[in-house]
Amino acid sequence: MPATTSYNKTLLVIEDDAQMRQQLQLLLQNHGYQPDIAADGESGASMALTGSYDLILLDIRLPGIDGFNVLQLLRQRANTPVIIVSACGAEADRIQGFTHGADDYLAKPYSFAELLLRIEAVLRRSQPQAAVWQLQYQELTLDRRSQSASCYEQLLMLTPVEFRLLWALAQQPQQVLSKRVLYPLVLDRNFTEHDRSLDMHLSRLRKKLSSCGFNTERLVTLHGKGFRLL
Repeated sequence: MPATTSYNKTLLVIEDDAQMRQQLQLLLQNHGYQPDIAADGESGASMALTGSYDLILLDIRLPGIDGFNVLQLLRQRANTPVIIVSACGAEADRIQGFTHGADDYLAKPYSFAELLLRIEAVLRRSQPQAAVWQLQYQELTLDRRSQSASCYEQLLMLTPVEFRLLWALAQQPQQVLSKRVLYPLVLDRNFTEHDRSLDMHLSRLRKKLSSCGFNTERLVTLHGKGFRLL
């Protein structure tokens, strides 16, 4: 059954291989997308610049204008998400693709299942998200505007770092969040090996949550993996 998020999404496929064009067109139609097709760089660039598309699948080796130049032309006038799908899978090609403004790069041969997942992921990232200022998870209530948090309606006196840590975990409960994910969100820096700063902040957060009756066994440390709020 087609994913409900795909309906009303119009995609442009710029691909010179006739068999691949047909396969992609059928694949996208069968999953609820509305695909338009271009067989060369010039017509693809024209359609991309004059049409309204939610996402573009772009090959690199195209007759006339190649895919990198199509992407360069597009980025001068639009921010339409672009996934490069190409047999040019070398690191230099991928770097060039991202440098020109690609949102993702998938080297051929690839599975259609992976392509569909990447399309969904890029579409999710491109959707405007309303700012979330308040968060409620079980007995925890957090307000990002006031940087305040309460547990069982008791106000927690958290530092800014402790608040950001609790917010990140409560935003994705049951999920393991690695230190590489949490460090930029909570400490505004990248994680380096043997850095245990976040562990110390988590220890202090546990004590403050425990003081209001929170079961701190639900704040789990998975050694070598990250942290999780149950």
